[in-house]
Amino acid sequence: MINQLVGEIKKKEAPVVVGLDPMLSYVPQFIKDKAFKEFGETLEGAAEAVFEYNKGIVDAIYDIIPAVKPQIAMYEQFGVPGLVAFSKTVNYCKSKGLVVIGDIKRGDIGSTSTAYAVGHIGKVEVGSKSYYPFDEDFVTVNPYLGTDGVKPFVDVCKEEKKGIFVLVKTSNPSSGEFQDKLVEKRPLYELVGEKVNEWGSEAMGDDYSYVGAVVGATYPKMGEVLRKIMPKTYILVPGYGAQGGKASDLKPYFNEDGLGAIVNSSRGIICAYKNEKYSKFGEEGYADASRAATVDMIEDINSAVR
Repeated sequence: MINQLVGEIKKKEAPVVVGLDPMLSYVPQFIKDKAFKEFGETLEGAAEAVFEYNKGIVDAIYDIIPAVKPQIAMYEQFGVPGLVAFSKTVNYCKSKGLVVIGDIKRGDIGSTSTAYAVGHIGKVEVGSKSYYPFDEDFVTVNPYLGTDGVKPFVDVCKEEKKGIFVLVKTSNPSSGEFQDKLVEKRPLYELVGEKVNEWGSEAMGDDYSYVGAVVGATYPKMGEVLRKIMPKTYILVPGYGAQGGKASDLKPYFNEDGLGAIVNSSRGIICAYKNEKYSKFGEEGYADASRAATVDMIEDINSAVR
């Protein structure tokens, strides 16, 4: 799957991923009205509104981006109907040829970690049959429990030719409380980066590993160090746009060939119609606003990293 992701980035000349992280407040009123008319102001109604909102955005941008990244918490907040909407979103995006990165940030050990891996990027055995429950192409993984928590995911990656992105240096302001602490005179995130490189060396695609890393756009100097520590690791870069990361900060995350990283934007794309710059589209044209914002992002990123 890493080969497919790199191939799509090359073909579309777009090292970007759109985060499908919907809050109900993001959804235009006309979509909510339609869903509530059918299902009432219920969890089912909210989940239907979220899915239809996602569907409109995906229809508008699938031809110009390589991947999407739905954040599962935004769906879990609506309970079981929300998880149904998550699954429908994954399936719909894949039907449009998009690579799907499930932002699940799981991290546990033993059979629990295996169950997470099987449920999201692998297949589960049911009697004489097997099923792919959520069937994302990549997922995000928390490495706090060490190899015991990551190895089950890597094993499934090798079996299914899928991938993971391991949290290394995140974009949030308090990430340094743990990630920047010195261990034997080196910041912890560097040690995690070395483990990611080690885990990835056992699960290689053509040019990059199935084991990627999450490194926030808000820390470009750290990104430069980690790029050298993890030369064969694809880097998922959150924090661009709404969180303060600028395109000019992103060049260190990429290799000289312009590959090696994929930059995420969530609110900046899916809520573009609420931005004054794209307000001319209005609520009814929310998806067209998302496309315009995506085009602008692609141009911004490419101009900075090439």
